[in-house]
Order: sequence, then structure tokens, then C-alpha cells
Amino acid sequence: MPQRSLVSPRVKLWSRVLMCLPALWLVACGKQEQAPEPDRYVRTLVLTSQSAGMKREYAAEVRARTESRLSFRVGGKLLERRVDLGAVVKPGQLLARLDSQDFVLAQDSARAALLAAKVNRDQSGADFKRYIELRDQGFISAAELERRDAAFKAAQAQFDQARAQADVQRNQAQYATLVSDVAGVVTSVDAEPGMVVAAGTPIVRVAHDGPRDIVFSVPEDQIALVRTAASTPGGLSVKLWSDARAEPLPIQLRELAASADPATRTFLAKAELQGGEVRLGQTATVVMSGTQADDAIKLPLSAVVEAQGRASVLLLDPKTMTVQPRTVQVTGAEGNELIVHGLTPGMEVVTAGAHVLTPGQKVKRYKPAGAPAEDARPVVGGQPAAPAASAASQR
Repeated sequence: MPQRSLVSPRVKLWSRVLMCLPALWLVACGKQEQAPEPDRYVRTLVLTSQSAGMKREYAAEVRARTESRLSFRVGGKLLERRVDLGAVVKPGQLLARLDSQDFVLAQDSARAALLAAKVNRDQSGADFKRYIELRDQGFISAAELERRDAAFKAAQAQFDQARAQADVQRNQAQYATLVSDVAGVVTSVDAEPGMVVAAGTPIVRVAHDGPRDIVFSVPEDQIALVRTAASTPGGLSVKLWSDARAEPLPIQLRELAASADPATRTFLAKAELQGGEVRLGQTATVVMSGTQADDAIKLPLSAVVEAQGRASVLLLDPKTMTVQPRTVQVTGAEGNELIVHGLTPGMEVVTAGAHVLTPGQKVKRYKPAGAPAEDARPVVGGQPAAPAASAASQR
């Protein structure tokens, strides 16, 4: 009689499962294939040998060629100020007035001293004449006459001194009123009624009627460029903010400060407008054009990235279609473009998509619908043939 197996079918099934677990574990722990990296599309441009024609702009202001800070020649309490900011003044017009009570009293005292000196001089003169007669008659000696002569001369000198002092006090009383000696416009008010001001403290500033200057500040490293542009016809021009659509007006550099401003460390420049009319206080922009920078190229902002704290660009190798970083030096900016150095003609620079790429990564040129296969646009005159588009938006 055959023997019946004591192991149930369920136990046999579990034993087979346990035997297969090591194999499943090895399969699960094995190296899996990585997913292929997605294609990266970039916009590029090819550099040429042409340099970038740079234009620099400076904020400017229209000022009078001559401005006077008017002040009192004596100190005192300011009683009134009769002009405000922007007021038009004429020669001889009263601008402000000090409290002149003390000056009037000093003038009265000087007049009294002058009168006393005059009386003393006249008395000394009359005595001297009588002593001359007495000397002729032999009643006094020559030495006594000489003493009377010296007393008369001293009295005359005291009279002259008192008269000069009276004139000074009269002038001091007149200095208590501030009048304009020129025709112009009040451009600044520096004192208010009730203030006690010292002699020479500015009260108002008056811009004289006459020629106007375009005033702007130049950084120290651009002094030579401004001088060169000033000697070139059309090198310097000005655009008025109030009429941005108008053509720039030519200007001629008239004055350039020899020392820098202690606060801003810039050099003050004044230029004369060649034709056209401007109003006092107008804001403007001075444009310096015609300067060239050797091996300088204009690149879009998106083409320059930061790598290890330095500005760099990604260069595309057309043979391998890979990108490699290249350190550059940024020397300026014009609008949405940067002026960079450190690149040579013939290089192909990634202008869009550089921020998502890594060195040595393979890329493809972005091709818009209907465009030819090669989309590398050369730089013409420092400008790309077409504006760069964002690679992230084109993928």
C-alpha cells in the first residue's frame, strides 16, 4: 500500500516562494539604467571682429552760468524776506532786511563823536591863530607855539578819525538791507525770518540772466573719454527729459573740474549748448558717443552667468555640440546688453538657456518654426541679428 505524503500542498508552495526570494532580491538590488537626459535647446550667436560702439549717458541739469549767493555784510536778526523760491528779481530790488536798531544807535553815536571832534578841532585852530599873534608880539616863545601847533594837528586827526567812523556806521546801517545787484531768478532760499545770521551767511541764491550751462558729473575713470569726445564733432550731445522725442542737441565742453567732489568723488563738467533754447532748472541727459573699445562685444544679459563668483559665458563647440564655460570681464552696460571683454571673433556664445546647462553638456540649437536648420546668428556691429529668446520657454 503506497505511503501518503505528510507535507501539505500549502507548505510546499511557501517553500518554493522562500527559495525564489534571494533571486528576486538580487534583481531588485541590481543597477538600473538611468533615464536619458532630455535635449536642451539653446539660442546662440557667432562673434565677429567688430568692436562695440559704446554710448555713455550722464544725468545733467540746466543751470545759469553765473549764480550768486547773496548775504548780509553784517550780522543780526532777520526781520523779513521779500522774495521766495523762483521769484524774478531786478537790480536794486529789496530782498531781505535785518533789525537795524543797533546800527542806527551806533550811527547816532558816531555822529555825536564827529561833532565833538569838530568842535575840538575848531577850538584848537582858533587858539593856534591867537598864539601866532602873541609870538609875533614877543609874549610867548617859539616852543610854546610849536606845542599849540601840535595840539591843533592832533585835534584835526581826531576829527578825521571821527568822520571816518561815522561813515562806517552809516554803511553798516545800510548793510542791514539786502538788495539784488543783478537781474535773475531766485534758485535757493537759505534763511527764514526770525533767524539770527552772521555776516556772510547765505540768504538767497540768484541765477543771473544770461547764458545757460549743461552741468553733469563724470567718474574719474571716464575723464579721458570725455575729453576725447569733446574734441570730436558730435561726440557730446544732450537730450532734454521734457522732450524725449526730440533729436539730441550738440554741446561743447566748456569747463571740467580739476579735482573731484569730496562726497561723490566725481568731476563736475559744464558744457555750452550749441543752438536751441533751454529753461533754467530743466533736467537732461548728456550722451557721449563715438568711443570704441578694443575686443569689446555687446551680449544680451541672458548670455552672462555667474560661475564661482566670476562672470562667464558658455561657448558652443559646433563639432561636438557641447558647451564649455569661458570667464569674461564685464566693463559696462547699455540698456539690456553688457559690454564684455575676453572673447575672440568666431566664437559661438549661448545667449539663452545658459543658466540650466552644465559644462560638457550636449545641446541643440533652437530652431523656430520655418527657420533654417542653423540658427547661429553673428554679431553685427556688436549687436545680434535677432533678439535672444528664453530657452526654457522654447523647449
